[in-house]
Formats: sequence, C-alpha cells, structure tokens
Amino acid sequence: MTSTTTTATPAPLTRDQAGGLFGQTMGLVAVTAGVFALGAYIGRDASGVLGIVCYIGAFAVLLGMNAAAQRSEQLAVGLLFAFGLLLGLAVAPTISYYVGADPQAVWQAGGATALFIAGFGAAGYATRRDLAPLAQYLFWALVALIAFGVVLIFVQIPGGALIYAILGLVIFAGLTLFDFQRLRQAQDIRTAPLLAASIFLDVLNVFLLLLSIFSSSDN
Repeated sequence: MTSTTTTATPAPLTRDQAGGLFGQTMGLVAVTAGVFALGAYIGRDASGVLGIVCYIGAFAVLLGMNAAAQRSEQLAVGLLFAFGLLLGLAVAPTISYYVGADPQAVWQAGGATALFIAGFGAAGYATRRDLAPLAQYLFWALVALIAFGVVLIFVQIPGGALIYAILGLVIFAGLTLFDFQRLRQAQDIRTAPLLAASIFLDVLNVFLLLLSIFSSSDN
C-alpha cells in the first residue's frame, strides 16, 4: 500500500473578493498616508539622528508585519500604521526642508506622484503578462541604485542627482506595475496589509524622487 500527500493550492479569489481586496488595500494605503503625514508634521523639527532611528524602527516593524500577516490581520494593520508613522517621522526633516525652501515643488511632486501611480498602477492591474520575473531584476536594480546613491555621497558626479532620480523612477515604475498586478493575482485577502505597505513604499519613493527633480529644476 502506498500513500500520497497532496498540498492544497489556495483557490484564486472570486471577482467580488478581488474587488474587495483592491478596495481594502487602497483604503489601507490612504490611511497609512494620513498617518505618515501626521508623523511628518510631528517630526518637522526632529534631528537627523531621530530620523535614522525611525528608519531603523520602520524596517523592524515591516519585518514584524510580514511575520504577523498570517496570524492576525488586525495586528498586521496596526503594524502597518506604525510603519507609516515611523516613516513620517524619519522623512519629516527632508519634507520640512522642501516646504520651507520650495513649497511649489512639493505640490508639483504630489500631483505628479498621483498621476504616476494611477497610470502605472492601472497598467499593472490590467496586464495579463506575468511580471514576477521582472520584479527579480527590479530588486537587484534597486540594490544597485542604493549603492549608486552611497557613491554620490562621497563622489561628485555632474548631474548625478538627476541620474539617480530618473533611474529610481524607472525602477519604481516597474515595481508599481508588479505590486498592482499582485492585487489581482492574490489568493488570500489577508495579504491586504502587506500589499498596502508595498504600494505605500512605491508612492513615497516616487514622491521623494519627483520632489528632488522639481526642486532642482526650480533652482
């Protein structure tokens, strides 16, 4: 006698469930953005040291959210909001600087970010091509971009900041496509907090990259 063990594959979400996941995820993104804005306001006069500490704390919370997602959706949502608050505190000095130096650039970057995410998000949600292989290349491209950013701290490269911003936008265009496709392909509605965290990071990074472009173009 032989026995076989089969692993059940989660069934794809129905159209109504997928629509519910999309709405829940985007609602979480909106609330996280609001919590982020609160953190940015609270920490507008914070020091750079506090910003670094909050960055580290946000990363730790993100790791905790990945562990909590399958155990408790409520805990994952709470950690998502804590993640947004810590990022707001971390980025607060940067945003405060731009608001004081060039408030028009902040509004321009905000509007352009909304169009950017809406356009690439819609394309990613609608496409039938599997973007998972692309995401692997984008991850390593992001690692290379971070290394390039570190080099720019120590080496003066003509137009380096603009090159960094443009390359970053290309990478996050691809990541936005992938993250919104995951909304349609997800097989568990409990993934909403993790998907919201990914999309929020796309939005934040695109905003900061566009902010650097609009600010430099006004100088």
